[in-house]
Amino acid sequence: MRDMPDETRTDPAAATAKARQGRAGRAVTRAVADWIALRRRGLRAGELGYLPVTLVLAAVWIIFQCLNSAFLSPRNLSNLGVDIVGTGLIAVGVVFVLLLGELDLSVGSISGLAAAVFAVLNVNNGVPEWLALIAAVLTGTVAGTVQGYSVARTRVPAFVVTLAGLLTWNGLMLAILGTSGTVNLDENGLIAHLTSYYFTNAGVAYGVAALATALVFLASYLNRRRRRAVGMPHRPLHTIGVRTGAVAVIAFGSAYLLNQFQGLPLALLIFLAVVAGLDIVLRRTSYGRQVYALGSSVEAARRASLSVTGVQTAVLAVSGTLAAAGGLFLASRITSVSQNSGSGVLLLNAVAAAVIGGTSLFGGRGTTWCAVLGILVIQSIASGMALTDTPTAAQLVITGGVLFAAVVIDSLSRHTQQAHGRA
Repeated sequence: MRDMPDETRTDPAAATAKARQGRAGRAVTRAVADWIALRRRGLRAGELGYLPVTLVLAAVWIIFQCLNSAFLSPRNLSNLGVDIVGTGLIAVGVVFVLLLGELDLSVGSISGLAAAVFAVLNVNNGVPEWLALIAAVLTGTVAGTVQGYSVARTRVPAFVVTLAGLLTWNGLMLAILGTSGTVNLDENGLIAHLTSYYFTNAGVAYGVAALATALVFLASYLNRRRRRAVGMPHRPLHTIGVRTGAVAVIAFGSAYLLNQFQGLPLALLIFLAVVAGLDIVLRRTSYGRQVYALGSSVEAARRASLSVTGVQTAVLAVSGTLAAAGGLFLASRITSVSQNSGSGVLLLNAVAAAVIGGTSLFGGRGTTWCAVLGILVIQSIASGMALTDTPTAAQLVITGGVLFAAVVIDSLSRHTQQAHGRA
């Protein structure tokens, strides 16, 4: 008789694959458990991170999706991605100033001034767009530098200096625009294309998602290797893998949704590149460490021989530059510049975005990504209100309530950190 096949015999290849799956599953489980334990320790110590704003953003999206199914449609999310850029760039500059424990009230006026400089140079005087664009951005840099140097040398609070700047730059904008009042931009020009151009090739969005995921993994891995080489605590590889996987899901999911409409917006790509680049500046450079140190304690920074004047001047210059860039994106969205540019709730939204996103009003805590999350909350509320035909008054009330809650959470978090000796 022929031997019957052994049903219980295990295929070596299948056993190896099953073992690998088991190890991968255990690694993911350990990474999630480590993250939960880390979050619990952080919450007990008052280190909330991005958790509050993430929960608020999720709640806003769920509520408006229930009220109108078009809220999370590819079209609306794509428009939302473009709408956040102008104010978002200004909010990133505000984050830099808040890290010092100061406040810049002039960003709205600087954004309007920069837009007016561009419009008058290009439309009224025929200066090439690229040259007028550079002049407009440099206008913001100069305005911010003047304010920063004034704050550093006179030691007058930035709140007061930039309040004077708000009036000065707004008056200068009105003088530049003159009696014409409104200047229409070329709808086919360089500035107009900043918010109207889309990469319709699906491969571009997926390529950017893949690049972002790879850079996140590479940065985490190199940081782990450096810390391990000097005997400092470092993240396990499985934790890095899970974190990278989460980034990949968000990046590729966003790319998929954007490709369902018109593709990746140029404005959103520029915005995220600027935010990521400035995040590296804050986290990985000596300048960034000086900003955090100065925000934690000015007197300690002076005793450590840090250039307080230089850092304060540079931070206000960054704020002015980003305000100018944001003003150009806002002008691009409506292809015009008027005497109302930079006014209204722009300043309030920029400051609110930075604070709602998690930047501390007390200085020394926050990142550029705080501005992204904060402006997403504010603009999501505005978008949802528009879809549901809710009055603007309700939008202001809701945004104000979210801002108040963020300030209260920031204050409670700081008190908890002080109690644990972390602030």
